[in-house]
Amino acid sequence: MYLIPVMIFMTGFFFSCVNDLDKVKKITTHPNNPDETSEMFHVIFTDSGYATIEIFATIAETYSQPSKLTKFKDGLKVNFYKDDGTVGSVLTSLFGEIDDKTGNITVRDSVKLVNLVEEKTLETEVLYWNKSGDSIYTNKAVVITSPDMILSGIGAWTTPMFDTAQFYKPTAKIFLKD
Repeated sequence: MYLIPVMIFMTGFFFSCVNDLDKVKKITTHPNNPDETSEMFHVIFTDSGYATIEIFATIAETYSQPSKLTKFKDGLKVNFYKDDGTVGSVLTSLFGEIDDKTGNITVRDSVKLVNLVEEKTLETEVLYWNKSGDSIYTNKAVVITSPDMILSGIGAWTTPMFDTAQFYKPTAKIFLKD
């Protein structure tokens, strides 16, 4: 006698629980949260089977809204490879961002670009680079040090290999050795 009302109640109970995924997403996601998060991020870009660029990041966050961006937080390192397959220069910063639509890359905070062969270092707070292009530039204060001189200025342009550089507004040139 009690079995039929209990079965009706249990049937109603089991079929009343529905998870609407759209409602769950609205409750559990925030528009400012990343779509993907990667720890110990490592990617290699190649051209004709040869490594050209290698990127390391502690944390990489990918966003799809309002535009497709990848943000590198807590440290970024980029190796630029020479034609012979060796690393020619290394770019480091504490923060980086890639706009996947345009290919523009911005690195900020304690930015260093080091040419390993010539032992020279470019230091600034912001660098801009298009991964499909061959130039890296800034409009901020820049200091370039090498074994025989220190150069400083406001704004500079260079290549990813940092084999040449041009200042927009040089402010000092000091030779340390004769």
